[in-house]
Amino acid sequence: MAKIPDGKNTSGRGQRDLKVKVKSARGRKLSSTRWLQRQLNDPYVKRARAEGYRGRAAYKILELDDKYRFLVPGARIVDLGAAPGGWCQVAVKRSNVLGERSGKAVGTILGIDLQEMEPIAGCELHQIDFMEDDADLRVKELLGGKADVVMSDMAASSSGHKQTDHNRIMALCEAAAYFAFDVLEEGGTFVAKTLAGGAEGDLQKLLKQRFTKVANYKPPASRADSSEKFVVATGFRGEV
Repeated sequence: MAKIPDGKNTSGRGQRDLKVKVKSARGRKLSSTRWLQRQLNDPYVKRARAEGYRGRAAYKILELDDKYRFLVPGARIVDLGAAPGGWCQVAVKRSNVLGERSGKAVGTILGIDLQEMEPIAGCELHQIDFMEDDADLRVKELLGGKADVVMSDMAASSSGHKQTDHNRIMALCEAAAYFAFDVLEEGGTFVAKTLAGGAEGDLQKLLKQRFTKVANYKPPASRADSSEKFVVATGFRGEV
């Protein structure tokens, strides 16, 4: 149960921000208690709830797009590993999928994941394994052509071993990059989560061969103690 410590009000001064403390429970690991306490006090978690996003990750793609401007009106976007859907929610607004911005082109959002997702207005959500041999053909068929943006916030299940987890997520990111090569329109953009840890060199080399510009950025919404960062590759060269 969450416990809020008492705070004293002082005349003429604003009330202090109160942090939620979580009591340890029998059977709960200390690491779990710390994670829960961090979640309850995370300003991005609170903001996501207030603004109707499905998770704090929505602010990562918001901040990435604020810097690199790839979710433009009319864009055809594929979100890999889309569940629970926060990135799709952001893309709907930025690419004008619902036609709310008069005079602007209307975009298309295709979210794919291994698990079923709750519907999102304006999005096509499908249970597809992007690693299957015909996944690229199916995605292009659903889009009615190639994509302008392929984005991924995917992460492999944690093993508890730092280097193993790093290698897994980098392998997943590389697989997403090869998928992007198959479905992106020339000039398109690839955005994906990576982890700092020593195995990024091969991915960077691969992307620099296929895109005109490759940047790495850690948005403010990424926790300071996390090794995650994002690669943003723009100007897809097409067949090489």
